[in-house]
Amino acid sequence: MTVFETAEAVRSGRLSALQVARAALDRVEQRNGAVNAVTRILRDRALVRAEAVDISLSRGIDPGPLAGVPFAVKDLFDVEGLPTTAGAGRLRQAAPATDDAAAIRRLSDAGAVLVGTLNMDEFAYGFVTDNAQWGVTRNPHDLARFAGGSSGGSAAAVAAGMVPFSLGSDTNGSIRIPASLCGIYGTKPTHASLPMKGVYPFVHTLDDIGIFTRSAHDLAIVDSVLRADAGDETCRALQRPALLSGWFGANLSPCMSRALARLSSQLGGLPLVDLPDVARARSAAFLITAFEGGRQHRDALVADALSYDPATRDRLLAGAAVPDHVYAAALAYRDVFAAAVDAALAQYEVLIAPATFGPAPFIDDPFIPIDGSMQPARANLGLYTQPISFLGVPVIAAPLPVNGLPMGVQLIAAKGRDGDLIAFAQSLEAQGLIQGRCAWQEKSDDNQ
Repeated sequence: MTVFETAEAVRSGRLSALQVARAALDRVEQRNGAVNAVTRILRDRALVRAEAVDISLSRGIDPGPLAGVPFAVKDLFDVEGLPTTAGAGRLRQAAPATDDAAAIRRLSDAGAVLVGTLNMDEFAYGFVTDNAQWGVTRNPHDLARFAGGSSGGSAAAVAAGMVPFSLGSDTNGSIRIPASLCGIYGTKPTHASLPMKGVYPFVHTLDDIGIFTRSAHDLAIVDSVLRADAGDETCRALQRPALLSGWFGANLSPCMSRALARLSSQLGGLPLVDLPDVARARSAAFLITAFEGGRQHRDALVADALSYDPATRDRLLAGAAVPDHVYAAALAYRDVFAAAVDAALAQYEVLIAPATFGPAPFIDDPFIPIDGSMQPARANLGLYTQPISFLGVPVIAAPLPVNGLPMGVQLIAAKGRDGDLIAFAQSLEAQGLIQGRCAWQEKSDDNQ
């Protein structure tokens, strides 16, 4: 069931929160062996919390808009009593968190039930969720392919129907890429607009938490809870969409090109916007990431570099060597590029761009085509997300209704227009122009 359907069933008494929690835990047990999305199953905590929701209802107390809804979080959110590993083996024995992350507390206060923590690239530095300690998270739609990353466990858990929603983090595309490859929705909000307390940091200039769901309606519900909205704000669906071209129209797979052309036609023929110097913007985001990530880990690398996954360690060491003046130049160019994007968003309220070049690459062949040569997927799946990442604007990864493997687009709006952007996604969803998918439902349908 969706977030909305689950909460309605629990609040109406058709299902108990305990029944819902047990069913979710059973799904995790049954499906995670194939997908490898969940790193820790929190059975005891989930059942205690679900029972508390049922007790509240028995006393006539409304537990909140997420009554009994199971969810899981990327393993860089603090969970009381557990070490926050951030996907790193070196932190498995770290001191346990003394409290839940602020986002988890808000969701729990609204009745949601945490059932597990989720796999990720080590320290959120990668786009494929290939983890040296916890293994590769596989795409529920094709287990031979990547789920994307670094929030791949969060996307796969929702796409596999284990939970109705999950939380991840997005620095350079770590929500938008796996959401696209797994056929679900994902958000990177206006920078710093959702609570970051209790989230393991990577790049403070770019880091945000966000939501994975299978419907735009569910996005609206969870987003409202995370923002602690009183529910009295009316969102207006944005108008005047345009399609980003140039950089965002190059290196696409034929199936993605066709899907974008079809979406444009369905929306009446979208005007094209060619942003200037996108390659430079991507380089600036890359340098900011490398510099801040390298400085974040510099002391630990000096103390014990061999405790890091080599694929992560080498990139962090390179980042730690980036000079201050190069970092300053990257920050300065961000202002220049942001002005160009702001001008485009003043003319068109939504900019639409591909989230990835096409469908998920194979785990055994981890490369994607860029400018005529095959490049490593782990570092380059963010080709279309990285140039947008450092602007601080809200972005929704929205799944396209395609046959075959999932693909998605980015819906981009001006800062602070998160609610209006979600309303726009709901409008597209109502028209059938975007649509979330559950891989296990597809498998069930195929077997009928």
